[in-house]
Amino acid sequence: MKRLVESRLPTQWGAFQVLAYGAEGELWPHLALVKEAAPPGDDVVDVRVHSECMTGDVFGSVRCECGEQLHAALHQFGAHGGICVYLRQEGRGIGLVEKLRAYGLQDEGLDTFAANRALGHADDERDYSDAVAILKDLGVRRLRLWTNNPDKAQALRAAGLDVVACVPLEVPARQENRAYLEAKQRQKGHFLNLLSDIPPAI
Repeated sequence: MKRLVESRLPTQWGAFQVLAYGAEGELWPHLALVKEAAPPGDDVVDVRVHSECMTGDVFGSVRCECGEQLHAALHQFGAHGGICVYLRQEGRGIGLVEKLRAYGLQDEGLDTFAANRALGHADDERDYSDAVAILKDLGVRRLRLWTNNPDKAQALRAAGLDVVACVPLEVPARQENRAYLEAKQRQKGHFLNLLSDIPPAI
């Protein structure tokens, strides 16, 4: 894991420093969007570790809440400071093609985890060791993790980072993703707001 390049990235949420990480010649590196400089000493930093979701992040899919979570985190960090680590591990680590195959199985009635299992995958194949390496390179040792996923916090703690708190990124449910969100809450203990629905997409 090597810091490959650093540049300025002005966005609708504010101007960030963007850093790319990977092997030399990497075509699809991990990214870190940093709103403020590396923290001094033991200061607590707001961090979002976000796994790539092309359908949600780029195309605005409402089958999941990934894109809305990413944008909410960038809005928060753009205003108040923080770091978003963007990991290139699509579809909980199974890749885009397999994720789209899982979508088809979900349309047939399987939940998101059962669909992954039917394709021969684990419920979640992501690995957060690269995120830990990136955060340590940025000088982060203590953080507030913006996530709904308790397993993510546990993985970072197990790797030696001090996660002092988790801040839920609660996005109201939609008709198209309520079953998906309920499966994550029921099976994995995610912190979710399932009290109200946004009207369905047309």
